[in-house]
Amino acid sequence: MYPPRSKRSVQKKKEKRIRKRRIWIINLVLIAAIGLVGIYYAVGMQEQQTDPADQETVMSQEPVNEDDSKGGDQLHSPDPNSEPDHTSDEDSSGSNEQPTGNSDDESDVNTPDATGSETTGKTDSGTKKPVENATSSSTKENDGAEAGATKPSKPSDSAKGVTINFVGDIQFSGKVAELLDKKGYEYPFEKLGSLFKDDDLTIGNLETPVTFGGTDAADKTYVYKSSPKALAAMASAGFDAVNLANNHILDQGVEGLVDTLAYLKEYGIAHTGAGMNQDEAYAPAYLERKGMKIALLGFSRVVPKASWKANGNRAGVAEAYDSTGAVKAIQDARQKADLVIVVAHWGEERVSTPNNDQTRLAHEFVDAGADLVVGGHPHVLQGVEYYKGKWIAYSTGNFIFSKSTTEETWKTAVFQANCSKDAKCSMKVIPYEAGLGQAVPMLDEANKLLLEQMTQLSPGIRFDANGVASPS
Repeated sequence: MYPPRSKRSVQKKKEKRIRKRRIWIINLVLIAAIGLVGIYYAVGMQEQQTDPADQETVMSQEPVNEDDSKGGDQLHSPDPNSEPDHTSDEDSSGSNEQPTGNSDDESDVNTPDATGSETTGKTDSGTKKPVENATSSSTKENDGAEAGATKPSKPSDSAKGVTINFVGDIQFSGKVAELLDKKGYEYPFEKLGSLFKDDDLTIGNLETPVTFGGTDAADKTYVYKSSPKALAAMASAGFDAVNLANNHILDQGVEGLVDTLAYLKEYGIAHTGAGMNQDEAYAPAYLERKGMKIALLGFSRVVPKASWKANGNRAGVAEAYDSTGAVKAIQDARQKADLVIVVAHWGEERVSTPNNDQTRLAHEFVDAGADLVVGGHPHVLQGVEYYKGKWIAYSTGNFIFSKSTTEETWKTAVFQANCSKDAKCSMKVIPYEAGLGQAVPMLDEANKLLLEQMTQLSPGIRFDANGVASPS
């Protein structure tokens, strides 16, 4: 017997509500399950993305360096305050004779101080901080533990290699000093932008003692003395190291050399090629960049007097009239460094072609283990050579200097190398004009003409429109 219709209707509605409730419960359970799975997946992905090792690698990557060679007016006529370049009685035949007491050959070398060569660290902002001697037992590795150490190197850093900028002769004396007293000691570097701050290493040839004291060297046509303000400005501009052994570093005697070494240390600029004894003069400065240990050495084949040579316990410069000491120093550095750089002071003033002694010494240096050889002293640009897979730049010309009436001395360049840890380097030339006390970028047609001139000066080498050198 069936229940009345009204009762069946109520019962069906009740069963329908129960089914709906069950469906809602099932749906809620499914939604909750899906939500839990989604949350679990999201948390897992977040943990994976924030893995400390991966995050550290990403944060360690530095922007690729770009050349800042824009802006600035070019100088097209001699400055009314110009003065001739300092001259020398250098043996233009390039003979191997030792300098006599009357010779006034030119030389340029970088020196470690009495406590040993120092490294300097270039921070993200480009400001230098003195860091621990790279030759010590606590040489920086990639842990960045030492105060002032460079940023820890990661695989991506090493893959990019180190970018090194080289410039020519620098002095802040005479007409240059008069100009800088009016315009400030930052004036020489105002047209450079951040070029030397964005690179890994900037190296120049400091062709002057930096001192308030000393005694002028006798029997020299030009005797230089520069203010310590110049080194503060160089450090701020991005310079990391200088080459000291030249015919001017002892213009104020040993007292001037001692002061120069002290001021370089104070401003965190490494140095090589001159010192308080023979061992210091020939010792390299070791610098650490992106996990690469770099040895910088300086030698000169232009020394005004025999007494200027570092010998035994006598202060002076590392000379290369006899290349034995230089070759041994390079060979020793080769055993300790990933990259070996030699800065040489040699050649004949205002001559655009390297002489036989320059070529011979350059090849000897490479054969001994040098990966880059960069020269100066002629006050004009000379060409480059690609010898046994290594680049040789024979003369970088003037950079911050007085301005002579010889137009070729107005042309200069930043020589830029990028080197991998296996010591393979590229070479690039960035044209500049050496104005009175200031380096000014060459633009447009002047830039093009200088690169064409560099191709003509470099047999077997061509420079493209960006200044990149390659064997032709």
